[in-house]
Amino acid sequence: MAEEKSGNSNAVAKGAQAANAVRGAVKTGKAIAAAAKGAAAGGPYGAVAGLIWGNRHLVGKIILVVVAIFMLPILFILMLPSLIFGGLKDAFSPNNPTVPILNDSAAITENMNSITNSVSDVLSEALEAVLAEIEKDFEASGADQREIINPHENAPAYNANAFVSQFCASKNKDFASITFDDMKSTLRNAKGELYSYTKKEETRTRVEVTVTVDTSTGKETETTTTVTETWMVYTIAYKGEDYFADNVFHLNAEQKELSANYAQNLSMFLGDGMFQKLPNGYETITSLGDVEFTDGQIPVAYFSQLDERYANQPYGTDDIGGYGCGPTAMAIVISSLTDEAVDPVEMARWSYEHGYWASGNGSYHALIPAAAKAWDLPVEGCGKDEGQKIADALSDGKLIVALMDEGHFTNSGHFIVLRGVRDEKILVADPASYQRSEQEWDLSIILDEAREGAAAGGPFWIIG
Repeated sequence: MAEEKSGNSNAVAKGAQAANAVRGAVKTGKAIAAAAKGAAAGGPYGAVAGLIWGNRHLVGKIILVVVAIFMLPILFILMLPSLIFGGLKDAFSPNNPTVPILNDSAAITENMNSITNSVSDVLSEALEAVLAEIEKDFEASGADQREIINPHENAPAYNANAFVSQFCASKNKDFASITFDDMKSTLRNAKGELYSYTKKEETRTRVEVTVTVDTSTGKETETTTTVTETWMVYTIAYKGEDYFADNVFHLNAEQKELSANYAQNLSMFLGDGMFQKLPNGYETITSLGDVEFTDGQIPVAYFSQLDERYANQPYGTDDIGGYGCGPTAMAIVISSLTDEAVDPVEMARWSYEHGYWASGNGSYHALIPAAAKAWDLPVEGCGKDEGQKIADALSDGKLIVALMDEGHFTNSGHFIVLRGVRDEKILVADPASYQRSEQEWDLSIILDEAREGAAAGGPFWIIG
């Protein structure tokens, strides 16, 4: 026991040396990628100990108990919700009870997928419920017609990391009470509060054309009639994670700050591979053949993840059509900036073999700089506040991979390529839409809708 205690002391002492480097990252959510992936010197234990040492006031005596008795990495207690690790009692890999689950990416991904799928199910149930309410309201209104404005029809927008983090933060330091079933029950009990709708009555007119035929002459006569109808217009709104923080989990200011840190660091730990996928039921398109855009600063080879040649090809155990925007974007970049033609299938295979595929969730953000470097292309991360830098890079003939959030390009998360600038408008190569790739875009839209808090230097990567 004395030897074990000494080993723990050494681990904490070693981690304390890293505390200054990590302390600032805790607040901002900008975790050190190597530490988050357990690749730092000394593995995850040393980096975790540094985090504990610098923030020990947040977890109190639980640190000493876990370090001294369980010998578990503390990152998931201090900065990440233990929900995705199966809590404290089951914090070892189900495949190997001697391996901390922190080191089993497959088990973590499986847990997180179960959570996100459950959140998605609850959101879908809530959406169906609000649509049923609208149907009842319309039937009672006496109106002639209805219109439903539903931005969430194809894919409910949500941040599973935020839900997980708020739930864990609401438990304060009672980690033992954090369970998957409890979270599902809490969300399901509150699903009636997830969506709301507003309505307004409108009077609309339409013109009906009636054609009559004179049987004796065969002459046709058109008669127009103006029809006036009463319409009920319903708009569905998602109340969002902030509403849940206040009204479902009832978080105080300190817990809200903790949950925000939780959510950002959870994204960092998972590589921010969450929800880069198209809605279920997407349709493939007829083969585009060889397409090259020549209206920008440089010729750009274009690939679509929905192209029938690629859409049903594997990306890990997923497919390129639904999940392969990252590999497809890098296929565009590499094929345009090097002498090598790399299609989405080849790029998806490379991403999978090198560990950048996130099962059921798309790609880890680190795919972009890693693939660029693998093909000897200069790459530089760029933030949302560097619009002039982005415009200048495009003018210089460079390409930029952008990670987009909910908006014109996606309902969740999506990689696109910025391929040039013309008449002060941005040209894009969208792996999921040839039509959007032919449009010109305001830089302000691109900046506004880029993903906040992207990992690996994003949400923009200047390449070339």
